[in-house]
Amino acid sequence: MGEAVAPEVVVSREDLLVWYEQMALIRRVEELAAKAYTLRKILGFCHLYIGQEAVAVGAVAALEPKDQLITAYRLHGHALAKGISPRAVMAELFGKETGATHGIGGSMHMASKEHEFWGGYGIVGGHVPLGAGAAFANKYSGDGRVSITFLGDGAAQQGAFYEAICMAQLWKLPAIFVVENNYYAMGTSLERQSFLTDMSKRGAGVGMMHWQFEAFDVVDVYRNIKHAVDHARSGQGPVLLEAVTYRYRGHSMSDPAKYRAEGELDTHKKEHDGLKIVENRLRDLGVSDDEIKAIKDRVAEVAKDAYDFAESSPEPDATKLYDYIYAEP
Repeated sequence: MGEAVAPEVVVSREDLLVWYEQMALIRRVEELAAKAYTLRKILGFCHLYIGQEAVAVGAVAALEPKDQLITAYRLHGHALAKGISPRAVMAELFGKETGATHGIGGSMHMASKEHEFWGGYGIVGGHVPLGAGAAFANKYSGDGRVSITFLGDGAAQQGAFYEAICMAQLWKLPAIFVVENNYYAMGTSLERQSFLTDMSKRGAGVGMMHWQFEAFDVVDVYRNIKHAVDHARSGQGPVLLEAVTYRYRGHSMSDPAKYRAEGELDTHKKEHDGLKIVENRLRDLGVSDDEIKAIKDRVAEVAKDAYDFAESSPEPDATKLYDYIYAEP
């Protein structure tokens, strides 16, 4: 197998408009989540996706609705991209009954059977075998589905990750594993945690198709994930990708991110902001600034509605606290 290069793709104006609106919505929902956290309306851990929106949106665009998505605890963007409503996401962050998992999962443990979105896990790297398991089920049933699993660069150092990719390659499972390299594992930069700084090359050790790509432009994300999905769905086996991205906030809301070099964040915002990249693409296609502003206004309204909905929603019924601990026989 080895490394690959994704072919170029043609993306329509309509697709770009949809993707831009999805990315803008993710960012605005996350900004309001940050506000709610400072007001103690959201409690516990809260890991924001601001800066990485192109990865989730471009990846989901390359999937079919029937495909499973599994991710770690920085999941709000993936949940929204997979189709869970802003209301359900925000209400879950608030711990309310109307949330995606009835207020029991919170920020790190959302799921939706309807949307084939399967979490949302707090154990670093512990969810990667679940992605392999979903792909095993797909191959066993022959249903033509693929699973896509997202993990951070820090999780690529964890033992369960290796075990999962070993089995996925051995059994030629229809799985895609995407390492979202946002430069830091909590507060530790990539070059201080790993001699190998291209996490996709970990796939070489098991003979898996793999490559690294820059993931700031949603079009680049789409074409790379689409190539991987086509490979996996055709029965040729799994793919390990590294999507180079960047998070604008700290690891979680409790992290002030003082470990960054001076000017680093500003440089990334200026040169690699995914929303600005799509805006420039849209302008090249004749979309006016007024049309872009209209999208931003619409997104702001939807996000505010989600915030207000979450705030006014009821608390979970305490008598149902243990209802989801065990499966019904």
